Parts: sequence; structure tokens; C-alpha cells
Amino acid sequence: MTAYFRPLVRSEPTRPGDALPVAGTRRWFSHALRLERGQPQRIVPISQMPPEARESISAPRAPICGLTLDRPRIMGILNVTPDSFSDGGLRSGAAQAIAFGRQMAEDGADLIDVGGESTRPGAETVPHQAEIARIEPVIRALHHDIDVPISIDTRKSAVAEAAVEAGARLVNDVSGFTYDKMLAHYCAREGLPVCVMHARGDPETMQDNPRYDDVLLDIYDFLAAQVAMLTRAGIRRENIVIDPGIGFGKTVAHNLALIRDIALFHAIGCPILLGASRKGFIGKLSNAPDASRRAPGSIAVALAAVAQGVQVLRVHDVAETRAALALWQAVETGETDGA
Repeated sequence: MTAYFRPLVRSEPTRPGDALPVAGTRRWFSHALRLERGQPQRIVPISQMPPEARESISAPRAPICGLTLDRPRIMGILNVTPDSFSDGGLRSGAAQAIAFGRQMAEDGADLIDVGGESTRPGAETVPHQAEIARIEPVIRALHHDIDVPISIDTRKSAVAEAAVEAGARLVNDVSGFTYDKMLAHYCAREGLPVCVMHARGDPETMQDNPRYDDVLLDIYDFLAAQVAMLTRAGIRRENIVIDPGIGFGKTVAHNLALIRDIALFHAIGCPILLGASRKGFIGKLSNAPDASRRAPGSIAVALAAVAQGVQVLRVHDVAETRAALALWQAVETGETDGA
């Protein structure tokens, strides 16, 4: 029976002598929640964890696109689409998208994630030629104008190739590298960092009564298997970011379980990205049917994830998230970045 270990993440400045850091950061753990399928959970000291589990959780994560991961990083969302769930059509033209990308850089985005295909529930597949036509001029202009690394949000190798030629430096695949079998090989050949996300089904069908035996462990197993597949394809493990895929084939209860126990995914040994911004479950729980009014709930979820050591937050509201992180850091550590 496979045992899983979720570190019980702490942040107090005084810690036991046997405590270990979480992913090389100031956060630490001395105990973990031990989980097995069909068995009750129990808390164990790190001395009762396998050495490989302790090492996977505690080892520092390598920089991604030149960004160290010793503090939370913000990935700004730039949808160049007419039908995204939150801002579809607002920046579907290149000029509007480029201007918004520049603004996100000024607001403090550490990365900008450009996408030309909506992956909202019920969205239809976009031909790769149309996707390229949407994203290529935007990425090319932003690559010229700003110093912030750009990622491409796509499931397709042809789109990734065009985006990288235009200046993108990371490939973010919401299908978890299951849609286009050539994409992993392309990323390996080019030495690109990647983000592998869990999704159940495709955007057209993913919210049709999603079911899991154990949502947390099922998604852990999927991501661990995909990381192994990507390394076999030639992508270096230190170039892989993992994303549990909030809202992609999950109910409200599934999403909450993943966020509550997201520290489990540190045991895979890769940086964790959370993309919960403005998602439907936030609207349901905060009575905000209009996606543009979900920033407060999105920030609350983001801070809960950062408290568990999540390294990358994929967000629509860059300035607001940056301000929240600055205040959270000041309260927790006393660090004010010179303020």
C-alpha cells in the first residue's frame, strides 16, 4: 500500500532542531500527515518518513525562467481570446492585449502567461492556426517591450513552437501533456521549462459530473506519473512545475480539498503552481456570479496556498495580489521591503 506524506507546514521563527525546510524556504515542518488509500490519516514525526519523502519535500527548487522560488511568484493571466470565462473579448485584439501585458509587468507580475484558446468549461477546441494568429504578435511585442518572462498557455506543439520563436520561455499545458504527444518532445529538445496540470477530460466535457476515488491522491498520482513521463522524454526535473488544476474537472468540494491539502504535492519534488483566480467555486462561495468581482475571494485562496508553501500564483488581478502578498509578508516576518 502506497503511503503519502503531507508536510504540516509551519512558519514560526523558532523551530525544533530536527525540523526541515519546505522546498528550501523559511517555512518548515517537523511532522507530516500520513495518508493511505482506505486507511485513517495519522500524524507522524519526520523521523518516521522515508528518506526520499523528506528529501523531496525539503530540497530547494531550482529557478524557473531565472526566477528564484524562495518567495511566492505571480504569473499574470493574459487571455487573447473572445470567450474566456473571466475576461473573454476584453483583450482579444493584439493592441489591447499588448497594453494589458505591459500594465501587468508594471503592476509586479513575475511572469505573464499568454493564451489564445479558452479552456473554460464547455469551450470548443480552437484550430492551431487561429491560436497562433492570436498569440504570436502579442508575445513578440511583449518580448521586445518588457523584461518579464513570458509563458505560453497551450496544449499544442505547433502553437508552442510559434510562441517560443516569438519569445516565450515556458510552456504551460492545461492537458498535462496528454493532448499532443509531440509537445513534451518539443519542450525537451528546446530545453524549455514546463508546467504540467491535471484536468479530467477536455474543456467541453470536464465539468460533466467529475468523480474521483480520492481526489487528492488521484491527482497526486497523475502528476507524479506525468513528471516521470516528462523526464523520460528528456525534460529535466528541475524544469517542471506542477499544477493540481483547480476548476478543471472538479466540483466545489474537490477544489476545496485540493487547496486545503495542497502541501501534499511538495512530496513530488517540483514547484507548485495554483491557478484558482476568479474560478467558479469562488463565485459560488462568495456570492459573486460576475467573475470580475471575484478578486477578494481569489486573494483569500492565494494566501491560504502561499501559507502552505505554494511557489507560483496564476492570477488575473496582479496589482491586488502583489499588495496582499506584501502585507502578508510584513505581518508574518516583519519584512517590509524598505517601506
